[in-house]
Amino acid sequence: MKELMLGNKAIARGLYEAGCSIISSYPGTPSTEITEEAAKYDDIYCEWAPNEKVALEAAHGATLGGKRAACAMKHVGLNVAADPLFTISYQGLNAGLIICVADDPGMHSSQNEQDSRHYAIASKVPMLEPSDSQEAIDFIKAGYEISEKYNTPVFIKLCTRVSHSQSVVTTSERVLPPQVPYVKDPMKVMMTKASRDAHVRVEQRTKDLSQWAETCSLNRVELAKDGNRKIGIITSSTSYQYAKEVWGDEANILKLGMIYPLPVKLIEDFASKVDELYVLEELDPIIENYVKALGIKCHGKDTFPVCGEFSQNLIRSCVGKEVSKTIKVEDAIPARPPVMCAGCPHRGIFYILSKNKTMVYGDIGCYTLGAVAPLNAMDLNVCMGASCSGLHGFNKAMGEAGEKNSVGVIGDSTFIHSGITGITDIAYNGTNSTVIILDNSITGMTGHQQNPTTGKNLRGEPASKVDLEALCRAVGFNRVTVVDPYDLAGFEKVLKEELAAEEPSIIISRRPCVMIKGTVHNPPIAVKEEKCVGCKMCMKIGCPAIAFKDKKAKIDSTLCIGCKVCTQMCKTGAL
Repeated sequence: MKELMLGNKAIARGLYEAGCSIISSYPGTPSTEITEEAAKYDDIYCEWAPNEKVALEAAHGATLGGKRAACAMKHVGLNVAADPLFTISYQGLNAGLIICVADDPGMHSSQNEQDSRHYAIASKVPMLEPSDSQEAIDFIKAGYEISEKYNTPVFIKLCTRVSHSQSVVTTSERVLPPQVPYVKDPMKVMMTKASRDAHVRVEQRTKDLSQWAETCSLNRVELAKDGNRKIGIITSSTSYQYAKEVWGDEANILKLGMIYPLPVKLIEDFASKVDELYVLEELDPIIENYVKALGIKCHGKDTFPVCGEFSQNLIRSCVGKEVSKTIKVEDAIPARPPVMCAGCPHRGIFYILSKNKTMVYGDIGCYTLGAVAPLNAMDLNVCMGASCSGLHGFNKAMGEAGEKNSVGVIGDSTFIHSGITGITDIAYNGTNSTVIILDNSITGMTGHQQNPTTGKNLRGEPASKVDLEALCRAVGFNRVTVVDPYDLAGFEKVLKEELAAEEPSIIISRRPCVMIKGTVHNPPIAVKEEKCVGCKMCMKIGCPAIAFKDKKAKIDSTLCIGCKVCTQMCKTGAL
């Protein structure tokens, strides 16, 4: 059966058809839909784990229990999963394990642009890279075969364009392999001799896989139909699609589906057939450096950029081809920066923090938008959970000057992911730090996934719920206060009290995300134009439901959810 399918949905379909039984993941754009789509198959147990490290460990444990398993994450999530990854590479499996990792060239929804291929090389784990939805299915199946034949986890590397674009696939029936019996093996305890012996096996495995890559169907050569051998291109993933669109049938292409380990003879033979060789790859020169290490001359990052996402026109301009004509707009289109939703419970919190000129150590989530105008409230962010431990270090350096005027902000899902250890550091090692947990009852940034604080599992079924107040007290906080983010004066009072306190404190800002399905909102705010003096105080919170026209405030009733935060800004009672 043929179907037009999103790349992430195709990955999920491949997992289903290949007999994957257990998937544990943490949501992260552009990988999130993989697990959401897989959860639609009753034959696959799917869960949201607290973070990527836990997800990989759970998936690996499932393979030891004899069932094929998988986990999915974005590129920065792989940083979190790196600790178990390197040892699992040594230890091996009992059934196949697929690790799906989605990179984000162009940083559409990420704080950095790292290249996950480095992790494949460093952990010595084979990596496959599909270029469309059909290959996504096919490579999952091939990945499980490799995993079980060579006793290794296998990476399936995606990127935003593969994950979030559609192409036609042919689906087939699910094939469920028998469960592999568990057998106790002392050599799986990774210490001393067992670890040393495992490293030797891994090095031999890499050599064997490199030899296998020479003739495997995942790597293929496409020679120019007219016999022209002037240009040769070594490429993979979406860069292969761009190469086909830019050169058509004029170029000779070595398409690499297995990007680690790479073949030697296949590359040397291909290079010998062409006059000029290009390596076309997004981000770092991984393939290019490998080709040059073989003593082969090629063009790579001397021609194509090392930063950002590629496109057909970018590649055309790099190689001196005519850029495709596009529709020209006479007037420049104004920039439309991202903004928090109308009625977002985080908006009032950031307004008060900005008003009080508080140093805000931010974190990763939709609340990162507190950094943009007009709030301009967030000073920096690093990675998930850094707001807690980073704030602690900042205050250790600054002393009272920091403690009395700095906070960390972190969402409920991010807090469970990586914040608990950070606040434990604050309590244990003693700074008078104030952390604000922005509890909106959902994982908002990646599209409303459940998490351990919501009381529901991935399928929306009832589950245990973390009591944030009890947890914070359990790790050593005596001062834990819950506030309503729509009450500006109430939050400001608590903020000042906690910053003045001579001990660590937690403020929990609790209001559900306004976009949660089924949330009941108040009627929209109305403007009494006769009372509006045009002071624009209401504009300082940056709510997209508020505009100014003819020197008067205007409310978009289709956006306003009646949170009444703006009414607390208005000194004339016009709202």
